[in-house]
Amino acid sequence: MPTFSAPDGTALAYHATGDGPPLVCLPGGPMQASAYLGDLGGLTAHRTLIRLDLRGTGDSATPTDPASYRCDRLVDDVEALRKERGLERVDLLAHSAGANLAALYTARHPDRVARLVLVTPSVYAVGIDITAEDRLRTARSRRDEEWFGPAYSALEAVTEGRATGDDWQAIAPFWFARWDAQARAVRAAEAEQRNDEAAGAYGSEGAFDPGATRAALARFAGAVLVLAGETDVAGPPRAMAEYARLFGEAELVVQAGAAHFPWLDDAGSFARTVEAFLHG
Repeated sequence: MPTFSAPDGTALAYHATGDGPPLVCLPGGPMQASAYLGDLGGLTAHRTLIRLDLRGTGDSATPTDPASYRCDRLVDDVEALRKERGLERVDLLAHSAGANLAALYTARHPDRVARLVLVTPSVYAVGIDITAEDRLRTARSRRDEEWFGPAYSALEAVTEGRATGDDWQAIAPFWFARWDAQARAVRAAEAEQRNDEAAGAYGSEGAFDPGATRAALARFAGAVLVLAGETDVAGPPRAMAEYARLFGEAELVVQAGAAHFPWLDDAGSFARTVEAFLHG
């Protein structure tokens, strides 16, 4: 497992797996170890995945300054990884909350990003409004699932700001196309893989300046893929289409039947879409 030093001296780890050109991968969570990304639906057959464990997660060290977990400060860690790997420009993939970091990195270092893949991205860094009805409308497409009733009631509580811890647990089936043993295992692992202290600081005051980030992304000249899940309540397709329009030119793909983890929901479709984009 390779390690390198962040600018503040924190020892950071990354995992390189697969064959082919490198693809730097940023995990979500926020602040979850990169292990859950796995081989991203078989992308390792075409790409060397460089999965970064963000500071305080996975095999990376805990920093002395907890404020350094803030998303905008993590940009320097991604830049240090690029230098460590000797890459003049990177193909960059980010999932969920990791897309906030990818957006800030691209805004600050546009000349260092060749291709950008945003998978079911979080929108905090760019200030897109996702309404309660956006989420509920998307959720209702799954009304025939056996678990739908209690999960939908819990989602209503979440969108109305009255959720309990039990409600947050009850909506878990919405994150996956199939609420099966694999999905339950992924969900259960999150508690051990995520650094809750770091997650609390990730989006703290000062982390995001959506206006400035949107302006920078509009000027970005590299290729962009926004990959949404058709049934993803975290990033409904309407909001993902708005995200794609922030760029001068971006491709939007809505993966049929997929939720928040599209490489788990249909590995073949996911890998083909991403590899076709990267190869183009």
